Amino acid sequence: MFGFTQSESSALKRLSTPQKIQDFLDQLPLNHEKQGDTYMSPRRVLREEKAHCFEGALLAAAALSLQGRSALIMDLTSARGDDDHVIALFKENGYWGAISKTNHAVLRYRDPIYRTLRELALSYFHEYFLNTDGKKTLKSYSRPLDLLRFGEAWATAEEDLWDIALALDDLPHYALVPEANRRKLRPASWIEREAGEIVEWKKGDKRT
Repeated sequence: MFGFTQSESSALKRLSTPQKIQDFLDQLPLNHEKQGDTYMSPRRVLREEKAHCFEGALLAAAALSLQGRSALIMDLTSARGDDDHVIALFKENGYWGAISKTNHAVLRYRDPIYRTLRELALSYFHEYFLNTDGKKTLKSYSRPLDLLRFGEAWATAEEDLWDIALALDDLPHYALVPEANRRKLRPASWIEREAGEIVEWKKGDKRT
């Protein structure tokens, strides 16, 4: 499936649960995109041994698909001045969970305890803020994108997957904050912002 080599398939099949996929992504250095924007396929991530959130989500989706699960990713969109985030989705006994590659102490793995995608997206809301002023920035979440609609070539592509990134942007997105309550949001406190400064992989690390 996907045209992976034997060694690539073996590496991904060892990631036989969502927890194992997350553990693998956690030990991968962050892709700081030092040479410009990238949207690497799972094959390139395995070769380059680094990933950012989009790339980690695609690798997770490929590994989930090899388990016979759906290859679903979801876009979390932020207000101007902050970055969007992409996660891979999975279900256990009817409840949603998420696999997430991030450089921060938050916005990480979500256990499968959420009845709806809105519940899952809301679990990221209070952690999603600017460290400069504590402004909470998470705006919306997308409808899931099934990567198998792109066939199988995306998993081993050598070119950047701009088509998938653009397809994510074009999906219907659903607002998380009632407009009438937007002005009532409390900024993150100083200690939350201080904790938000913790990063796992610094740009100076040669592996990133």
